[in-house]
Amino acid sequence: MNERIKDAESEGPAGGWGSLKSIARIYGETWPTPAVLETLRRQNKPGGFMCVSCAWPKPANYHAFEFCENGAKATLWEMTTARCTPDFWKDHTVTELREWKDHDLEKTGRLTQPMRYDAASDRYVEVSWDEAFAGIGSVLKTLDPKSVVFYSSGHAGLEASYLYALLARAYGNNNLPQSSNMCHETTSVGLTKVIGSPVGTIVWEDLAKTDCFFFFGQNPGTNSPRFLHPLQEAKQRGAKIVTFNPVLEQGLVSFVNPQNPLDMISGHETQISDHYLQVQSGGDVAAILGLCKVVVEADDIARARGEKRVLDVEFIDQHTTGFDSFIHCVREADWADIERESGLTEAALREAGDVYVKAERVIGVYGMGLTQHSHGALNIAMLVNLLLLRGNIGREGAGCCPVRGHSNVQGQRTVGVAEKTKLVPMDKLKALFDFDPPTDDGTHIVDAIKGLMRGEIKAFISLGGNLLRAVPDQKAAEKAWAAQELAVMVSTKLNRSHLFPAKNAYILPCLSRSEIDEQATGNQAVSIEDSFSHIHGSIGKRTPAAQTLKSELAIVTGIAKAALAPSPKLKWDEWTGDYGLVRDLIEKTYPEDFKDYNERLFTPGGFYRGNGAHERIWETPEKKAIFTTPEQLNSLSFADRPGRYRLLTMRSNDQFNTTIYGYSDRFRGIEGTRDVVLMCEEDIAAAGLKAGQTVRLVSDFDDGTRRVLGGLTVRPHTLPRGTICSYYPECNVLIAIDHHDQLSKTPASKSIPVTIEADG
Repeated sequence: MNERIKDAESEGPAGGWGSLKSIARIYGETWPTPAVLETLRRQNKPGGFMCVSCAWPKPANYHAFEFCENGAKATLWEMTTARCTPDFWKDHTVTELREWKDHDLEKTGRLTQPMRYDAASDRYVEVSWDEAFAGIGSVLKTLDPKSVVFYSSGHAGLEASYLYALLARAYGNNNLPQSSNMCHETTSVGLTKVIGSPVGTIVWEDLAKTDCFFFFGQNPGTNSPRFLHPLQEAKQRGAKIVTFNPVLEQGLVSFVNPQNPLDMISGHETQISDHYLQVQSGGDVAAILGLCKVVVEADDIARARGEKRVLDVEFIDQHTTGFDSFIHCVREADWADIERESGLTEAALREAGDVYVKAERVIGVYGMGLTQHSHGALNIAMLVNLLLLRGNIGREGAGCCPVRGHSNVQGQRTVGVAEKTKLVPMDKLKALFDFDPPTDDGTHIVDAIKGLMRGEIKAFISLGGNLLRAVPDQKAAEKAWAAQELAVMVSTKLNRSHLFPAKNAYILPCLSRSEIDEQATGNQAVSIEDSFSHIHGSIGKRTPAAQTLKSELAIVTGIAKAALAPSPKLKWDEWTGDYGLVRDLIEKTYPEDFKDYNERLFTPGGFYRGNGAHERIWETPEKKAIFTTPEQLNSLSFADRPGRYRLLTMRSNDQFNTTIYGYSDRFRGIEGTRDVVLMCEEDIAAAGLKAGQTVRLVSDFDDGTRRVLGGLTVRPHTLPRGTICSYYPECNVLIAIDHHDQLSKTPASKSIPVTIEADG
């Protein structure tokens, strides 16, 4: 292996026996029913069920096992035989459970009954579904609609999501924030601004035709392991992979394919990245500017020699605007400034830039390492600049590839779960359902939490998720959450958000996607959208964890009937009995995206709803793709100063979002704990600290509030100077609610200003 990208802390490559052992450990903890093996066999295949984990596409030509380590863990976790029944609350109070770890809360098992919080006993007590819906509806009827928030995670299918958005608008608001507000909203806003598309531009076939991948702040080994298969295939055909990431992520270092018997027996590793550049947190703007400088210099040389141009001049002239200003910025940029702001050497950037120059077709891949900064949209604009220089958007084997986190987070936006009215065809809703949808924009999750803290938000309905664990300023949010009039959580398992009950608080247990959803017309299918804008049908075959569970769609319609006045056009019961009718409504609302929806539901590989930028149709005001001239060389809103570090929050391979499957982060050599802070040895020495010392992190955001996370053990790790790492969501207590991307308000979780103090 190339010594430049060897990770000394890792216990081995991604995939391989480590992956299988990790799955086996979760199997031993959850003891799912034997039917889990059949469920895994059907996972992510046509006519099967779609994984509730990441949103990576499901290919038409699937593998024998079309699931990854985290996908298997998610399925095992939901198919556990453990049950959190009403009897659980005989032995535990809500206050007591606040001391439990996230992992232990979820290990109590699947929720089985609707529950209402009883303040007198500090416990949740069992209620019937009718009682729950009636109680929720009665409170909603007393509140100003603008004070109620309808939040959703990416778990619910398109059908339930569409009706959820309809419920909110019929109730009287567009307060429909979603989990993308906290991760890829920067993509939705940033990409739309420069190419007119809120989502990525590639399709599955492009993966096999590209000459090169450039990765920025994305970790497939943990967050989208099925991506490793096309990356391995790309390497086998000679494609190049260049990675920019502050952290050495094992999935982009090496991979042993667990579905290849020869690889497993021999231990043969595929080296993934040809170049791995550990850019400092917030330094991607400068790094990409350096790459662009290499491209422009190569074009100057080619032009002087009378050779083929490196820049795609025809594409730039026909399809872009802003080129002259940007190219002037590139020429004027000083390498010393680029090195200082990126933390990389000119030589390393020139090597990477040379790979880009020589590749005919390039895919730019990114994750939250670009989106979750104060100027995350600038990061994305800079990546688009790089791609535009050589016409690498809107042709085969090339494009922009943001990798979404949750299974249907992109699709929920597509069918109307959006707080911005310009994203929703309100005229069609009015015609279909005979009511006047509200015209004011709703609230973003950051503004919703701030409104909660001010006492202006009186109720939260949460369709899935663990919102209180995911938001910034967690301690203040918990206090404000409990002061609400109403909190409703649609959940499969117990989580921390249940432990700060409002004056009226309900837990509504729902089916998982792998379970039979029996309604009036039989077992119902649902659908989801992947990161490549393809729609997939999903149908469960497993016996529900409890016969008392309801589907997410049935819960939405139950709340709607209780909270809204009857209307002949709002046919909640009919829609609950036949989800195909809901798909018909989606098709009528979005006819171009969902033509022949029911007929194409189980198309192998999903059916493509289209993307203008993929066809070089730029839906920007200028009707062209836009070059962006950066006003600064980093994505930060604060300056460096002595003792201030840039904290990057990370996930382990033993978690998905806020769900903690265990305490093994084998890729970083961390076992049995999450209470660590990773630092390079030079920073440890300069700070007067020692490996193994216990410290606390203190927010250094300039708003006068002291935010502290203590009990962390210092661990040496291979990182750039000034960049330190610790785990999400534990570090959310350190993030100020106002520390977010300037355009999208996505929390800046990858560059949090902190100081370090000795603990105790």
